[in-house]
Amino acid sequence: MTVIQEEPPTALPSHPEEIKSTFDLRVGKNITLQGSARITPAGVISTGIAVAAMTFALGYLISSIRRRGS
Repeated sequence: MTVIQEEPPTALPSHPEEIKSTFDLRVGKNITLQGSARITPAGVISTGIAVAAMTFALGYLISSIRRRGS
């Protein structure tokens, strides 16, 4: 069995413009979820482009289904 030790958090981010977020979600008495995320401005732009491309593709598919049904 391999034991992996986590490194202590560093004070400096790995990217100078890195955006970090953490959250704690509690549902009832027994369920607690913790999460964290980090992204750079380039990642935000890439995500926006990917979402736009998927939206255009989905719109094209929907319009072709409507034309085929008529």
